[in-house]
Amino acid sequence: MKVEACLEKLLRNLDPQLQGDVYVFCSLPEARLLDLIDDCLCVFREREGLSAILPRTLAEREGLASSGGFRQITLQVYSSLEAVGLTAAVTAELASWGISANVVAALRHDHVFVPEEEAEEALRLLRGISSRAQYS
Repeated sequence: MKVEACLEKLLRNLDPQLQGDVYVFCSLPEARLLDLIDDCLCVFREREGLSAILPRTLAEREGLASSGGFRQITLQVYSSLEAVGLTAAVTAELASWGISANVVAALRHDHVFVPEEEAEEALRLLRGISSRAQYS
C-alpha cells in the first residue's frame, strides 16, 4: 500500500470504519503493564505515568479507574506521518457537530476515538468528508 501525504487524496480515500469494541482511557500502574500489555490497544508514557486505551470490559474487570466509553473509527487510508491537515480536517468536522475526538496517529492509519453514544453520527460525518472530497 502506498503511503499518502496529499490532504485532498487523504480525504477522498478516508474510508472510515467503525470498530466493534468499546474502549476506555485510563491510568495504568507500571507494575500492571506486563500483565495487561497484550490487551492494551495503546500505551503512552506521560510525565505523570502510563496512560492506556483498553477494552472497557478489561478495565472494569481489573478495577481500573477510567474514562467513559469510546468507539474507535479507523481511517483506512494509509496516511503519511508527514501529512499536514488530516487530523485538523477530521476533528474540525466532528467539533462542528459537538462531537469530541481523540486521535491516535499510528504508523499506517489514524484512529479516532469518539464517545460511544455518538459513534454512528461521527462515522456518518467522516464519510461525508470523503464524499464531499470526491466531488470537489
